[in-house]
Amino acid sequence: MQSDHTISRRQFVGSSAGVLGAAQDAQSAPGAGSRPNVIVFYTDQQRWDSVGAYRGPMDLTPNLDGMAKSAVRFEHAFTTQPVCAPARSTIQTGKYPTATGVIRNGLTLKDGEQTLAHYFKRAGYQTGYIGKWHLGGSGVNPVPLERRGGYDEWWTASDILEFTSTPFGGRMFDAANRPVEFAKYRVDFLTDLALEFIRQKKQNPFYLFISYLEPHHQNDANRFIAPEGYADRYRNSFYIPPDLAPFPGDWKSQLPDYYGIIARIDECFGRLLKELDEQKLAENTVVVFTTDHGCHFRTRNPEYKRSCHDASIRIPMVIRGPGFEAGRVVPELVSIVDLPPTLLDAAGIAPPPAMQGQSLFGLARGKPLDRRNEVIVQMREEALQRAIRTERWKYCIFNPDAGRSEPSSTQYTERYLYDLYSDPHELVNLAGRAACRKIAGELRDRLIERMERIGEPRPRVAEARFYA
Repeated sequence: MQSDHTISRRQFVGSSAGVLGAAQDAQSAPGAGSRPNVIVFYTDQQRWDSVGAYRGPMDLTPNLDGMAKSAVRFEHAFTTQPVCAPARSTIQTGKYPTATGVIRNGLTLKDGEQTLAHYFKRAGYQTGYIGKWHLGGSGVNPVPLERRGGYDEWWTASDILEFTSTPFGGRMFDAANRPVEFAKYRVDFLTDLALEFIRQKKQNPFYLFISYLEPHHQNDANRFIAPEGYADRYRNSFYIPPDLAPFPGDWKSQLPDYYGIIARIDECFGRLLKELDEQKLAENTVVVFTTDHGCHFRTRNPEYKRSCHDASIRIPMVIRGPGFEAGRVVPELVSIVDLPPTLLDAAGIAPPPAMQGQSLFGLARGKPLDRRNEVIVQMREEALQRAIRTERWKYCIFNPDAGRSEPSSTQYTERYLYDLYSDPHELVNLAGRAACRKIAGELRDRLIERMERIGEPRPRVAEARFYA
């Protein structure tokens, strides 16, 4: 059943565009009035092309699409690692997983690691965290205070939310580690908590991180689970992404629920935006919509992610608020490692030198970045891999024999090479082909340079062999 608090998918669209347009004209940079509030709306395992603003054809996200018209949309945004905990370590610290030490699931942030919560709190912000944490190592038990990454004020979360709840009920834990039970669709409940946080009267600006589990699959059920009736909307007629269509995987059975989950997420996102309007907070709040990684529906390996393909690593990233130019589409390649310094910059807080990302706040107003148009992606668990993604090319190397605890290696072999201009869905692997040897060598050198720059040892990379 649809929650009484959930607005319809079309009810919210466009309701705040006019207000925000005027606000952005009046307050175009930090310091022009009070510091902005900051909200990060963070989903899990959501494909970039599920969003209408990214040309997704299913009309799943009208509320997000409406916000994108008064926001900055980063056309080519990528994760640092397509798996839950490592990506979360990046978005909290502004560092790559090899720098945080969270190279795979099940690991925790280092003692004393500084996160967005620390930086915002020192700047006078009230901080809050809701949802899935996955960085505390506590499993189904409450996350100890010292493992919460500095979120010691408002906290209602579980370390591994998929283990303490089902899509329709379960428990989380409050700041005092007391259980918080719920018996409704999980996306709705997390949104209820976020609205409760927003409604509290505060003397200082706030920073809120809402970490949803959905549209991630429910682990114990081994499938995606949409709210009642939502999958039926997409059961008989749904869009099949071209990167999935040639492969078996499990997309045929899972896409209807996946799409239904995203539709409900968007309704809840609409609720949040509507609440900001009603509380007269929209004009001075930076709102970020993004995710940790994508989903390839077991077409590229036996999992849903953990591959270098865009289905795994490309993500939506839309930011609205003071200083973010309404309606701007940024074509440059950016990474979630860039998001923490961007948010601090937008709040008038100097990003610390320890962060390995680069603020995108200037880029959001049309100023160019002083770096190559490329991103690097680290991968672990399925195999130790590194990839570089440019506007045209994808180049990936791997070491299948590396131990599970090894963060990096000095020996790799070429694994994938894709020409994204002629093969945007990455169906033809060019690794090892003689005609591509020159570009492979250039990409190898650029990848090695990037790996060294973020603190990895300089590796040797063996050429792939192509067998026709």
